[in-house]
Amino acid sequence: MADKQNYSAESIQVLEGLEAVRKRPGMYIGSTDVRGLHHLLWEIVDNAIDESMAGYCDNIDIVLQADGGVRVWDNGRGIPVDVHSKTGKSALETVMTILHAGGKFGGGGYKVSGGLHGVGASVVNALSEKVIATVHRDGKLHRQEYARGAVIAPIEVVGEAKGTGTEIVFYPDAEIFKETTLMEWETILTRLRQQAYLTKGVRISIEDNTGETQKRHAFFFDGGVASYVRHLSANKAPVSEVIAVERETETCQVEVAMRYTDSYTENIWCFTNHIHNPEGGTHLTGFRAALTRTINAYARDKQLLKEKEENFVAEDVREGLTAVLSIKIAEPQFEGQTKGKLGNSEVRPAVETAFAEAFTEYLEENPAEARAVVGKCLLAARARKAARAARDTVIRKGALEGMTLPGKLADCSSRNAAETEIFIVEGDSAGGSAKQGRNRDFQAILPLRGKILNVEQARLDRMLGNNEVKALITALGTGIGEIFEVDKLRYGKVVIMTDADVDGAHIRTLLLTLFYRYFREIIDNGNLFIACPPLYKISKGKDIRYAYDDKQKSEIFADMGFAEDPDLSDPPEVEEQEDGQVEEEEEIVTAKKANRISLQRYKGLGEMNPDQLWDTTMNPDSRTMLRVTIEDAERSDMVFTTLMGSEVLPRKKFIQTHAKSVKNLDV
Repeated sequence: MADKQNYSAESIQVLEGLEAVRKRPGMYIGSTDVRGLHHLLWEIVDNAIDESMAGYCDNIDIVLQADGGVRVWDNGRGIPVDVHSKTGKSALETVMTILHAGGKFGGGGYKVSGGLHGVGASVVNALSEKVIATVHRDGKLHRQEYARGAVIAPIEVVGEAKGTGTEIVFYPDAEIFKETTLMEWETILTRLRQQAYLTKGVRISIEDNTGETQKRHAFFFDGGVASYVRHLSANKAPVSEVIAVERETETCQVEVAMRYTDSYTENIWCFTNHIHNPEGGTHLTGFRAALTRTINAYARDKQLLKEKEENFVAEDVREGLTAVLSIKIAEPQFEGQTKGKLGNSEVRPAVETAFAEAFTEYLEENPAEARAVVGKCLLAARARKAARAARDTVIRKGALEGMTLPGKLADCSSRNAAETEIFIVEGDSAGGSAKQGRNRDFQAILPLRGKILNVEQARLDRMLGNNEVKALITALGTGIGEIFEVDKLRYGKVVIMTDADVDGAHIRTLLLTLFYRYFREIIDNGNLFIACPPLYKISKGKDIRYAYDDKQKSEIFADMGFAEDPDLSDPPEVEEQEDGQVEEEEEIVTAKKANRISLQRYKGLGEMNPDQLWDTTMNPDSRTMLRVTIEDAERSDMVFTTLMGSEVLPRKKFIQTHAKSVKNLDV
């Protein structure tokens, strides 16, 4: 413990300039993993998008360079290079090296913008090993270089320029981004596609020179958010056409596009000044309120809802809805630098009024579409009532039985959710090994029989009639649907543990679909994991090791004295184990008869002895587990829809596209 006598004013550390950013990068970009790495690019691209929203830019070009740098160029006005009166430095150096310096504080630079705190470019500079800024302005090329936020040399003119624009090349600092400094192609494509949909008339291109072959893609959409909704709902059967409304109020500009599909979940994307707000905010609250009120009013007026029928509730009118809500406002108030949620109180009534008026007009002018929408809501309402009845039956039955847990659940003795784990395993065989091998103090086992229901093609009422899904819901303790409470989760870790074969992958995908659609907060809170059982057991005398993939198997063979994998062509020998389980083992004999290696390929978890399953897959000190996260919600939604939805053609195309990349297919 620090000595109280030595705690004085000298103990207080003052971080100058951009030192604070390097000391606490998570405060500015969220994290220093791959997500935070991409946030650097978003900050620079957002500055170019702001130029486009202001009407000065129609071309943005991004290049992932072979030397590890990232280049972003736009043909906007170019960052000013004249001397700033307050700092005594050029405007370029000011915005690149000083926090909270920029043209977005009401000084006439931008009417609306995504960057508001003036920390974007300077934070990228602070967290980069090197940055080169080149400004095309006043017929000249102005350039300045920086290293970890510090200026290397004064700004200088390096040539003549045609037109205007800004070019930023930054090299992410490996001291900050220890996990990786290489950005992901698909993640960037998704984000740039999104921005191109939201920004009418701008061309955004991306080029990747980091691999053996160059990749290039360009986006240009003139349909705005309506085109975006068509893209998001492309793999779902439509119930309605795309409904688009656009209004301008005294507070903000409101643009909404939406479509109903045969899906059973909602998919709403919110943006403020083209910045994605994954947590929604006041604009989303206003939109939802107007949607429910308008549909109820129309259904009553046209007598599509009978007098004795109750009004639609919020979940009825949002079932199967894909929507994009985009607003533009002069002074948005976000929660944090990552801008996850909009907080402006004046936005809610503005969005609610504007959307309600425009949507009412649309319904009146398009009666066929209106009836299709109301029909979808009627089906959702009936399913909700059926689900409530089924859920009440489950709760009533549980109350009569003393709220007992599923009989197949082998629970743990600890009731401290922070330390407990539940393993969801396939079949009684794997469940038996897991129950014998686990630590009963904090590990619970729930075996599921066969493949659970595909919830992508089933409403909640049908789900509650499925015994395996019902057992899982009861074991988790959170409830589901409108009574879901993540705080009631009984286990700190929920682990999906399936066989390493096609059936196991299918079951894992079914479970991931269930969690993504109905237990999303469990994923968001970091509670969902995937166990990684080994594929091989390799032994040479008393030296026993486990390999989790073929590459690791080859490395173990090499470490044991073999340049290549031994010949596996000999027929396998079957040995009877002490516990009565039969294991399939291939014995490899090298040129030296005395030098033998045994290779065991696990076909399933049930083939593993309990102690092997504990050592390799369940022991916290030696196991490998993957935490399930949602890095890209748009891509995640489309993958689940493609793989598990009712539309066959998108799934067929997906399989044809990726078939050649599948290795070691175990059929």
